Amino acid sequence: MTINLKNFLNDKSKMSKMGEFQELKDIDGLEVSSISADLYDNGRDDLSLFYIREGANYASVNTTGSIISESIEWNKKSNKKHIKALMVNTKNANTFTGKQGAESLDTIAKDLAKTLTIRDSKNKEGVTETVKVKDIIFASTGVIGEKYPSEKITESIQPLVDKLRETQNKLIWVKTASAIMTTDTKPKLAYEEIQVGNKSIRIAGIAKGSGMIAPNLATMLSFIFTDADIGSNILKSVLKKAVSNTFNAITVDNDKSTNDMVAIFATRKVKIGQNRNVTDPVIIKFENALRKLCLNLAQQVIVDGEGAKKFIIIKIINSKSLISAKNIAFSIANSPLVKTAVAGEDPNWGRVIMGIGKSGEKVDINKLIIKFGDFVVAENGKISDQYNEDKLKEYMKWDSIVIEVNLNIGNETFECYTCDFTHDYIDINANYRN
Repeated sequence: MTINLKNFLNDKSKMSKMGEFQELKDIDGLEVSSISADLYDNGRDDLSLFYIREGANYASVNTTGSIISESIEWNKKSNKKHIKALMVNTKNANTFTGKQGAESLDTIAKDLAKTLTIRDSKNKEGVTETVKVKDIIFASTGVIGEKYPSEKITESIQPLVDKLRETQNKLIWVKTASAIMTTDTKPKLAYEEIQVGNKSIRIAGIAKGSGMIAPNLATMLSFIFTDADIGSNILKSVLKKAVSNTFNAITVDNDKSTNDMVAIFATRKVKIGQNRNVTDPVIIKFENALRKLCLNLAQQVIVDGEGAKKFIIIKIINSKSLISAKNIAFSIANSPLVKTAVAGEDPNWGRVIMGIGKSGEKVDINKLIIKFGDFVVAENGKISDQYNEDKLKEYMKWDSIVIEVNLNIGNETFECYTCDFTHDYIDINANYRN
């Protein structure tokens, strides 16, 4: 196997070491490949294919934006519950591409279905149709409004199919995760495994995302694969719950894109018994593992936020409601003033006060307790008697910062994740298309 080192190189970051990545195992029934379709001009892999020959149960959560990509539109019209192939391209969002973008997907799907059918059919002429157009879904990420490069993608279908491999070791997963990146500086992958009786269920996932990240999905893609035999309806339920406080609990810049999706595919190779429902202990165990995996990937997205130097946790506790806790958390997390203060390692807790007030949620300022890490900075409606500027400045030098707001008016808690704003964020987005 040849590895394209250009997948790992980014002129704004150092190459990641293989040892930094989690060990992922094979997902039985899944084949993957990635190649360069020359969508970028540097030869890096930019086109990926995930193929489940026998088909997979499928569910997804998509962006809530009112403008969506042609890929998302296509997926909504496809066979939603049973999928055989997912093709992912980077560099081009296939959004605001009009009739050309939509028709391109149809052409690509027909060519891909035919190529896969010929590969798998005993009749090499492909008379027996093993893969249909409706079995294929798409994901795209990149620049909005540019002509979709259908010719380059179509020309790449045969070599992409030829490179499909059933073995997915760490190197393969890293390679594939790298192929879906845009402004990311490193691939993002995660793995969980649970025991059900004497059987092991594997869950593997990859993600991309670095900027234009906000709740209700963001400019990010995540693809999760499991060998468990779990129905699409249950997958939809557990995925939606897992996303709610993981991928929908992150923000880089409070911008939301047009292409965002988290999708899960179950190859059905590990039988766990019929008539399972969302309250079944086995499904709950799977859901907990799925949430853990999603949180891992979501936090990796924030760590790799465009220009980010600091990982920030905003924790709201003892709120009167979950909605109120979320509103306050994101009001703080999305504040450029808070994010730049953290970038400058300035313990300016007044900006947190501002963020709480900006949320519009009713609070009792005399009950508020604000902490940076283990340090109380404000309580009883004023600066804390324990406040120590020197200790706070030392704490702000850490790579990971926790800001906790105790409202003391209820029992609900919410935690969200963000990063600082640095000048690098401006540089990256000022030159995004170059």
